Amino acid sequence: MSAPDGSPVGAERSIGQLFATATAEMSALVHDEIALAKTQLRQDVKRGATSGGAFLAAGVLLLFSLPMLNFALAYGIRTWSGWNLAVCFLLSFAANVLIAGLLGLIGVVFAKKAKQGRGPQKVAASVKETAGVLQNAKPHPRPERKELPQDRAPEAIEAVARSSS
Repeated sequence: MSAPDGSPVGAERSIGQLFATATAEMSALVHDEIALAKTQLRQDVKRGATSGGAFLAAGVLLLFSLPMLNFALAYGIRTWSGWNLAVCFLLSFAANVLIAGLLGLIGVVFAKKAKQGRGPQKVAASVKETAGVLQNAKPHPRPERKELPQDRAPEAIEAVARSSS
């Protein structure tokens, strides 16, 4: 098993390697959040398109079906009930308005869902929260290093070099 930068897990890594790993992971996080925002925006656009399609279908149905349906329905009601032809035409028009109203209601429901879609706003809030946490993060306090006497410094460096190789 290895760390994201390829070094074995448990091996000590330099501050530069840790910083590079943290930078790469933050970059990946930002890219993932951007991809999430795009996906949620696509979903909101699809809902808006569905709403527009339902409104369009309601309008087209009302426009094209009125002449044909009004005549057929009015004459059918007249044949079935024997009522006055004018009343039969009013009833057929009311049926068409009812159907168009139902389609319009479906369009309103989808329009509200598209309007309430807060996908990009959620992602933006998440990015701001992540940035706020990182800005307030403080490194662990390190013990102060005592300066080595000048005569011991080369020996200490050489001993460390031997032990790490």
